[in-house]
Amino acid sequence: MIIPERLRLGDTIGVVAPSNPIIGDNIEELKKAREMVEKEGFKVKFSKNIYANTYGYSSTPQEKAEDINAMFQEKEIKMIWCAKGGNNANTVFEFLDYERMKQNPKIVCGYSDITAITNIITAKTGLVTFSGTNFKTIATDETDYSFKEAIKRFVQGSLVLGTQKEEYRTLQEGQAEGQLIGGNLNVIHSLVSGKYVVDFKDKILFIEDLGLESNPAQVSHFLAHLKQNGVFDQINGIWLGNYQHESEVSLEQIVLDTLGNQYNFPIIKSNNFGHIETKTVIPIGTKARIDTNKSRKIELIEQCVK
Repeated sequence: MIIPERLRLGDTIGVVAPSNPIIGDNIEELKKAREMVEKEGFKVKFSKNIYANTYGYSSTPQEKAEDINAMFQEKEIKMIWCAKGGNNANTVFEFLDYERMKQNPKIVCGYSDITAITNIITAKTGLVTFSGTNFKTIATDETDYSFKEAIKRFVQGSLVLGTQKEEYRTLQEGQAEGQLIGGNLNVIHSLVSGKYVVDFKDKILFIEDLGLESNPAQVSHFLAHLKQNGVFDQINGIWLGNYQHESEVSLEQIVLDTLGNQYNFPIIKSNNFGHIETKTVIPIGTKARIDTNKSRKIELIEQCVK
């Protein structure tokens, strides 16, 4: 794996918008997030096409990729932070310069739809990427939990996931090790086949979803697609994050319904990642260990920034 360099005070962070467009209230929210990050001692540079909305529902794949590729090329940029999520980040795949990324490795962070890009970058280049708060969310969250988690991971190089008080529950007992892979389930289920596929062999899969967009039947559909494509035959464990739906059907229930008694890997649940205030930063491509006998049931066992 390629480990990016950690962030230092005074470094420049590049912000890109490779998913839904930055329009309406998002414009002021992005500016506020910039002020907050600069107040912490960093410089912020918005990409050339960050406000583009060429199609009327997003910028073009070429515009999005141009911004990401440029941020990897610019020496002054030490981190690439995705502005917000949405629905079509995967449109950039064929236009990304993966060789340039290998030659100029940097921190890349985002969650929700952005995990399409982070997982593909890791799969294509070996660069460790990150599922963590989007840039805009720094300004829209009610607490600074997720921002602090980003600082802890990227500046301090901490390997601690979340805070000490967080609860982990065991759905299926066991111990396992493997590189972390995953993010938003709606996104991940589309990366199991076709030209842009990620390798699930011996991985620990972490997944979450947004109940406002994915009802329990849809979540069941996504999980069945993973099962039918052999993902659960390959992985070493599952870590479930946040999912809330008005029906009160839980992600845990849907996962157990889907898996039945066919697999013996450990499954754990926490509420410190996903579409929730408490978003810890999870490195994609770094090794982790699950041990359901411990109170903190998952830990990082490899550095993710150097």
